[in-house]
Amino acid sequence: MNTARIVVLVIALGAGGVAAYLASGYQNAPAPVHPVAEKLPTVEVLIAKNDIQLGQAVKPDDLQWQSWPAATASNAFIRRDARPDAQNQIAGAIARVPLMQGEPIREQKLVRAEGSGFMAAILPSGMRAVSTEISAETGAGGFILPNDRVDIVLTRRLKNPDANGALAGNDLILSEVILTNIRVLAIDQAPKEKDGQNAVLGKTVTLELKPDQVATLSAARQGGTLQLALRSIVDVNATELTAEDLAAKRSGGGVNVIRYGVQARQLTSQK
Repeated sequence: MNTARIVVLVIALGAGGVAAYLASGYQNAPAPVHPVAEKLPTVEVLIAKNDIQLGQAVKPDDLQWQSWPAATASNAFIRRDARPDAQNQIAGAIARVPLMQGEPIREQKLVRAEGSGFMAAILPSGMRAVSTEISAETGAGGFILPNDRVDIVLTRRLKNPDANGALAGNDLILSEVILTNIRVLAIDQAPKEKDGQNAVLGKTVTLELKPDQVATLSAARQGGTLQLALRSIVDVNATELTAEDLAAKRSGGGVNVIRYGVQARQLTSQK
């Protein structure tokens, strides 16, 4: 074997050894470390598994536990570490307000009926539920729904109010607002909108009233025809006029007299 071949063989063997060494070093190199996102602490809170309607009795199947970021979990939420059996403990309670699917459950939004009906359970303290008859004409064509706000208008017909005047022998129609910003609790016996419909044609409306407003409504029912005037949803927090405010307004501004659909004159109080 000549010298040239020996040199080539030595070089080839050396290159192979270097390649093998480099390959073994690459395989033994540690895998690159990827940064791990920091896991936020969470707690399990009780939420509504399904939509829960106003006045609905809550069942265990309507609730479920869900992880919630601990930093945003309110103290009003029901936590599993504090009340692991809350699903069964809450069963039978009645929803005072509608609850949406996925909404955390709060005790303030539920109430125990303790043998009473749902209406007594959802009625705020100090308030009364009073029903009165309505029709499509007096109930805004059926577009008044539970939780809406209304004004109540009393219309009366007076006979011969001015025996010696020009209006003698003609009936006068008097209309006045007797109650304002009144919450509707139910139409007939429906405490909520049924099957997604946006109108409820009922014969009876149940209203949420203060004790003094109950007397006003009862007297008005005997004195004429009642009509509900639907208020805008943006007026829900509007200042409510008291019976004294309405009486003073009527006294100071007079009462519109309507004859055959046309305003005839304005009657003012005699002071």
